[in-house]
Amino acid sequence: MGLGGIALASLLAEDRLFGAAADTSANPTAPKPPHFKPRTKKIIYLFMAGGPSQLELFDYKPRLVELNGQPIPQSFIEGKRFAFMGSSHGTNLLGTRRRFNAHGRCGAWVSELFPHTATIVDEITLVKSCATNLFNHAPAKLFMNTGSGQFGRPSMGSWVTYGIGSECDDLPGFVVLQSGPRGPRGGAVNWGSGFLPTSFQGVPFRGGGEPILDLTSPKGVSPARQRQTIDAIRDLNLRRAMETGDPEINTRIAAYEMAYRMQSSAPELVDLSGESRATLDLYGVEPGRPSFARNCLLARRLVERGVRFVQLYHTNWDSHGGPGENLQGDFEKVCREVDRGQAALVKDLKARGLLDETLVIWGGEFGRTPMGENRDTTGRNHHIDTFTMWFAGGGVKAGCSLGETDELGFNAVADRCHVHDIHATILHLLGLEHTKLTFRFQGRDFRLTDVHGEVIRKMLA
Repeated sequence: MGLGGIALASLLAEDRLFGAAADTSANPTAPKPPHFKPRTKKIIYLFMAGGPSQLELFDYKPRLVELNGQPIPQSFIEGKRFAFMGSSHGTNLLGTRRRFNAHGRCGAWVSELFPHTATIVDEITLVKSCATNLFNHAPAKLFMNTGSGQFGRPSMGSWVTYGIGSECDDLPGFVVLQSGPRGPRGGAVNWGSGFLPTSFQGVPFRGGGEPILDLTSPKGVSPARQRQTIDAIRDLNLRRAMETGDPEINTRIAAYEMAYRMQSSAPELVDLSGESRATLDLYGVEPGRPSFARNCLLARRLVERGVRFVQLYHTNWDSHGGPGENLQGDFEKVCREVDRGQAALVKDLKARGLLDETLVIWGGEFGRTPMGENRDTTGRNHHIDTFTMWFAGGGVKAGCSLGETDELGFNAVADRCHVHDIHATILHLLGLEHTKLTFRFQGRDFRLTDVHGEVIRKMLA
């Protein structure tokens, strides 16, 4: 029960006695068995950074249009907190100006801003009653990605690769792709590994040129010389690891080996010359030009190669009504940037037989209020009580609409789906019991869903 016992247990574990796990330091992200049979194997998460307005896209509210310009009843907003809503910006209701139509066999309502997405409604589960806790961008993004608004927690992609590893040994298990005018607020902590070993953090790929900086060997360095260098560094790191027992040294060794393998796999990944003209046209990809559409095609190529978790961030969906953020021309522009590519991704995955084993997720960090903001032009404020996400493939019901909001689109009135419930459901689809996927840190067992979360059974196929 003292230091001697701890030392003895450590020595016995080195010889794999008493059921000690085999040493996986050679490849920390090697595939691991899930808790039970999974419904999906891979995730593509299309993150719409900034909070897209569900009232302009998916949640059609004729009554809100009728009451346009009238004050919202105080019973709705009493005791509520908003990011900017107040006397300076007003609380009058704002009906959408967009036309909505029912689409597909399921009859899902989609606005005119998403004509391509409207063609895949029979493949998706549309969840209109999502809810979150935090109403400012950076902490809300953290909450959606890590289950906490505090820095230092592992992202969902990190939890997934920690739990079941990756089926690809020459690319990272968790890859991040970005598009839009800037990166998401909060930056790299959204795909960080927190207190998990850094082998499980997301690896950002660039939109053009070399996918990762400094991946190409310097001139004059032969492959044989580079291999000798990496081997020498590995030997030094192994010696240090034996002296200290620091798991991060094993991570460093694995990172060198992964980088070496990626010198051939990464350039091949981003080379789209082998894709047909029909495929490029389906996505709307312009060769040599970075875009969300190109990232959607890269996401398909990544999951084809066995990468476990691919996350695409696209900005800017922040629609307050200020310069570059209005619900007229600016909102239309960002909708055009994603509509074709996200629909093509679902269609392409299905055509290649990959949709059944790939879960596609679409959504932002929160939604938008039924009330307008009176700035330079019209916009909407952040809203945490209800917003829309959609899911396709990977064990969810096709052609399903889940959750209802009130006639103004302010509150969920049926099947409220909190972020913790969404996380629990995603892990369940991967064959992971969210209460059992834990990591002990500073004397406490942590998990993605904290002490909350229920699987959303109505979403499951």
